[in-house]
Amino acid sequence: ILFVISKPDVFKSPASDTYVIFGEAKIEDLSSQLQTQAAEQFKAPDLSHVISKPETSSAAQDDEDVDETGVEPKDIELVMTQAGVSRAKAVKALKAADGDIVTAIMELTN
Repeated sequence: ILFVISKPDVFKSPASDTYVIFGEAKIEDLSSQLQTQAAEQFKAPDLSHVISKPETSSAAQDDEDVDETGVEPKDIELVMTQAGVSRAKAVKALKAADGDIVTAIMELTN
């Protein structure tokens, strides 16, 4: 813990090595600041610039309705977000991976 005084008025006692400080004291907790900085380092990076736009030929192919039976909607959304692909591609990858999210994402990103 650190006490910080902005714009302090400091006076020294002429008789001894004693200082008198006037001002508004604020407490700064360095450990909480370090935790906040560490948390910011581990935030997910912005991958919007990495994800490319789908090509027109593949866009027509992605418009097909894909049978989503046996696949959880939340899994589809997760794969779409992490791999940056369309819903149809996410469903196809999840079905090919037998519902394994990690394998589906790895196949789509390689």
